[in-house]
Amino acid sequence: MDRRSFLNLGAAAGAGLAAAAWFDPDRVYAQATAPWTLGLADVEDDVAPHKLRRLHGRLPAGLEGALYRNGPAKFRRPGRSVGHWFDGDGMVRAWTLAGGEATLAARFVDTPKRRIETSAKACVMPGFGTKAAPGSQLEGPDDSNAANTSVIRVGDALWALWEGGSPAALDPVSLETKGFAVLRQDLKSMPFSAHPRREASGRLWNFGWWRDQVVVWRLSPQGALEDARIVKLPRASYIHDFTATDRHLIFVLQPWVQERMAMPFNSGFAWRPEQGTQVVVIDKADLDKRRVFELPPFFFFHLGDAWAEADGTIRFDACIDPDPSFAVTGAAKLLSGEASGGPAPRLALVTLGADGKARLEQTSDAAEFPRNDPRYAGLAGNMTVHTVIEPGRPLSRGIATRDWRGGKAQAFDFGLDHLVEEFVFAPRPGGSAAFDGWLVGTTLNLKAKASELHVFDARRVADGPVCSLRAEAALPVSFHGNFVRG
Repeated sequence: MDRRSFLNLGAAAGAGLAAAAWFDPDRVYAQATAPWTLGLADVEDDVAPHKLRRLHGRLPAGLEGALYRNGPAKFRRPGRSVGHWFDGDGMVRAWTLAGGEATLAARFVDTPKRRIETSAKACVMPGFGTKAAPGSQLEGPDDSNAANTSVIRVGDALWALWEGGSPAALDPVSLETKGFAVLRQDLKSMPFSAHPRREASGRLWNFGWWRDQVVVWRLSPQGALEDARIVKLPRASYIHDFTATDRHLIFVLQPWVQERMAMPFNSGFAWRPEQGTQVVVIDKADLDKRRVFELPPFFFFHLGDAWAEADGTIRFDACIDPDPSFAVTGAAKLLSGEASGGPAPRLALVTLGADGKARLEQTSDAAEFPRNDPRYAGLAGNMTVHTVIEPGRPLSRGIATRDWRGGKAQAFDFGLDHLVEEFVFAPRPGGSAAFDGWLVGTTLNLKAKASELHVFDARRVADGPVCSLRAEAALPVSFHGNFVRG
């Protein structure tokens, strides 16, 4: 299938969404009162750069750069609110570390969606879990692009990423939006997911999903397009994330299958556990060469890194759920102050044997947002860092690491007063061993009503932060980010 056919499917779906005008006054939510709902509160304005106040310890010598993070930060407007946590306006945060001090600045991504809804004083554009309303303007995928899921540094720009449209290019210093990135004119508006994978060499791989096909992107370390190919998949499973070894791309096809185009987007999927989960392994050097493995049914949003062993066995970690209930209803309920109450995702290891058989080993760790040492991306690795979720309580309260070879796990609990976001690895200057450096991440302190930055020794997580700093702002919980060395 060529680009025109690929985009025509999207345009046809978009026309259907725009035509089905809808308004629900119950979607105008007041801010709930449970303490954790501060993590889904609205931010009304950009946050000017300001110095953080040191709470504990000192920033380690050699830790210089910026932690960029992205997440939704505006959910409610006078006329109508979004219907799902995933549909709020994206706000990029820059936590900058230099000279032993830290600063925070945050800025909304200036998207067509945000401009339309600001003018309408209502959330009218369709999204993952939000129906279109009168006043929506949808002519292409980027008109509803919330640019709210992740952010990466590519060449001289920051890219704020969504999963159904183009990257939004930002200035890495001012965070000013420059417009949507166009990798090649004939590929304009093709989807570019929020979870690109960077090889140890710096080369970038990504995908854009549409039903039973993906466009596979390959970019140089500087962000120049090297190749883009449309690849057919066995079925139309929802794909938020993928993973990769040094030689393979890996797509996990869960049995949450798109059966129709509908509003909101997530309502067009059906849970078909009888179909099981398929894992498609594609050769990077020949995208027509593939293997398919079968696993029991599970739902997931996020995968860790993958690696291949000498005998051809491939392993990767994932945070898996028994079903997609959080994606359908749980994340929508959070906006009205209702905890979903469902089971927490569990950390698991997937093994794809050279004999064609697959195995799923599920741990007891309640976990989300798995991350690894990016210098070893796609290579043999042995440790994962993830957030820790308390079953029955929304959002995370701690971080942990797991050594897959030795089975050793470490954890640190921030306690009930913190909502914990994804932590990422920052290497120690001159160090080359895996996880020789720090874990850098953020929490929202509910008691202090302020966002905080924390630094851990990556190998001694149980010891707690070596440094903690507090901002003047309380920002809602974000999704993903990356550390860029200074």
